[in-house]
Amino acid sequence: MKSDFFKYQAQTTPHPLAMEISHASGSYIYDTDNKAYLDFVAGVSACPLGHNHPKVINAIKAQLDSYLHVMVYGEYIQKPAVELTKLLANNLPSSLEKTYLTNSGTEAIEGALKLAKRATGRSEIIAAHKAYHGNTMGAMSIMGYEERKQAYRPLLPDVQFITFNNETDLEYITTKTACVILETIQGGAGFIEPQEAYLEKVRNRCDAVGALLILDEIQPGIGRTGKLFGFEHYNCIPDILVTGKGLGGGMPIGAFTASGKLMELLQDNPKLGHITTFGGHPVIAASALATLKEITESNLMQQALEKEKLIRKLLVHPLIKEIRGKGLMLAIITPSEEITNSLILKCQEAGLILFWLLFESKAVRITPPLTITNEEISKGCSIIIKALSTIED
Repeated sequence: MKSDFFKYQAQTTPHPLAMEISHASGSYIYDTDNKAYLDFVAGVSACPLGHNHPKVINAIKAQLDSYLHVMVYGEYIQKPAVELTKLLANNLPSSLEKTYLTNSGTEAIEGALKLAKRATGRSEIIAAHKAYHGNTMGAMSIMGYEERKQAYRPLLPDVQFITFNNETDLEYITTKTACVILETIQGGAGFIEPQEAYLEKVRNRCDAVGALLILDEIQPGIGRTGKLFGFEHYNCIPDILVTGKGLGGGMPIGAFTASGKLMELLQDNPKLGHITTFGGHPVIAASALATLKEITESNLMQQALEKEKLIRKLLVHPLIKEIRGKGLMLAIITPSEEITNSLILKCQEAGLILFWLLFESKAVRITPPLTITNEEISKGCSIIIKALSTIED
């Protein structure tokens, strides 16, 4: 299997971890030698209820018995998608009332950018340095990391970049700007939170010049920060909200949400303003609906903030320079890339899954399932401390 993996499946890095998976349950993933790995990554924030959560699995199985794909997006009434979008609206500010379901977060970003251009009649997009919004051509155009995109130019024109948390840069948002797109908490950059009412100031500037504000909640959304969406911490409501990852409960999904008035612009002049074959797939929508119900009807979001406190209490070591983030979207910052690499690999050997961030080479991702227990957190943190104690600065 390993040789076939390298021979037939396209790779994204020269050295993938190449652990062969047998099964997964709760907070654990098992390899084909039946070794258990405590999962502190949750599929890069995509499995908020852990692995094989019974409510998610039962929802998927029930939908399998009814129908799979029947028609391209938006033509037929399919109960799972309707109930999912209604539940989202019921848990969002009134201005965010209608949702377009897609196959992935990056596809939702593409739809959001198109909608902003269509609504404003403007072409300029403003994004942030060290931003990551996905890897399709439009999403890559607003990636604030030249090293990752230089090989694929030319990309979208008329994209400008500002520095996250830099209030002075807001002057670059003008009447030429169609939209400003920001991650509510910068992910690939190292889990950078907005400071000093930064998002409020961006919101006010957008309002002043008639630009739309798009917030990318693909990572912080779906309860991970202790609120259903990260923007709820920062007194800032976007014009367009983008989500993905955790919404699917382990299934592939994306979504962008806006007012009904904005969303109507995709229906006409031209018709089929944004189309997809498999967006809103009934099986995936059923999984997402079960996930969203469990998160909104339980106390998992409140627990996320308590679990953050426990992690911060337990992860004290000279080689941990800082812990960034909020809730269960956390990153350890070590003194060097070499220490980070060593820590992640040593912990995997010891049965704990950690992972990297895209752009901050000294960061170690800690994004476990929201369902992780305090005992499992203590176990994982103990493995981290033991591993750090074997590493020399």
